[in-house]
This record gives sequence, C-alpha cells and structure tokens, in this order.
Amino acid sequence: MSHLRLPSIGAMVALGAALLVSGCTSRTAELPPASDYGIDRALIEDLQARYLFAMDFRDPASYAGTFTEDGVLDYGAGQLQGREAIHDMVARTRERAATQAEGEGPPHGRHSITSMVINVDGDRATSVAYWFLMVNDPPDRVARVHSYGHYEDELVKVDGEWLFSLRKIYNEGVPVWSWNSDGNPAVTPGPGPGKQGGPAG
Repeated sequence: MSHLRLPSIGAMVALGAALLVSGCTSRTAELPPASDYGIDRALIEDLQARYLFAMDFRDPASYAGTFTEDGVLDYGAGQLQGREAIHDMVARTRERAATQAEGEGPPHGRHSITSMVINVDGDRATSVAYWFLMVNDPPDRVARVHSYGHYEDELVKVDGEWLFSLRKIYNEGVPVWSWNSDGNPAVTPGPGPGKQGGPAG
C-alpha cells in the first residue's frame, strides 16, 4: 500500500495565501458602491467651506462663484440676485476694509460652520447649519465670539458641481436678521431675514 504524501509547509502557506487573496477579492467585489449621498454631502460641505474662506479673505470672485448665475443671497439687509451683484457686495467690503485706519474694526474674522443637516434629492438639495464668527478686536487682540446664527440653503448641481441657488443668513446678534419664526428651521425653513423684518438700519 502506498503512503499518502503530505504537501510541504511551503506549499500549504502558498495555498492559504491564495485562498485568502481569493476570499478578499470576492468580498470586496460584493461591497455596495459608494453612497451617492455621501459623495454629494462631501461636495456640499466643501462648497460651504470654500464660501467661508472667500468671505473671510474678501475674495469676491470665489465668493460669487459659489452661487448659480442667478443665485440669491438674503443676508438681512435685503436680497441680492445674480453673481455680479453678489460679487460687487463683497468687493465693497474689501474696499471698506482697505480704508480703515489702524485699530479700527476687527482686524481679522474667521467664520465656522457646524451641525449641518443636508438633504439631497437628485440634482437639488437643502441645507441648514449653524455658523459663528470669531474676531480679535482691538486694542488687546483677544479672540472672542462676535456673532452667530444659522444658514438656510437651497442648492443645485450644475455640471456636477453643487452651487447655492439661495442662501439665507440669519444673525442672532441683529434683531431684524435673527430667527423669529415658529418651529425648527431644520424642519421648516423661514422666509429669510430680508423678508421678515426689513433691512437693518
């Protein structure tokens, strides 16, 4: 009777490695594709961040570029429609900052955004989020929270890029810009500060 010949240790290791790779490949192939919502949410969060950098560094072209061609900005003092009007508003803030004497106004301000609720429906989306602004006021340059509020946004995907079609900015530090509607804005957005109390004086 012939003896059964066992494979060598090296052969068994090679076989085990082959099975492991085969198993990993099979399991990887069975994974679902990346979530479309996850991708859209990441792109919208990137848009939100680019908007804030453009605002804080007074970059009118980048700021206006976060909106659709006919996008609307409702920031309490009224409503601006179209990239040109939005661009010119930011350009004026840059010009005003350049004329300030040393020690006038906050030398630096940085906006942050938190608690984003984002709903995506095809090529359209809505977003609600908190924002706050840190500044270092003169003369001591100590950082402090200057103001806070929330954004209510409507967004459109244009050629694969998410853009604001409407951004409403509520500011709790300015009475006529603050949220004065009933309910929860993450459930039922308000009319916009430019429509609820008129322009700030």
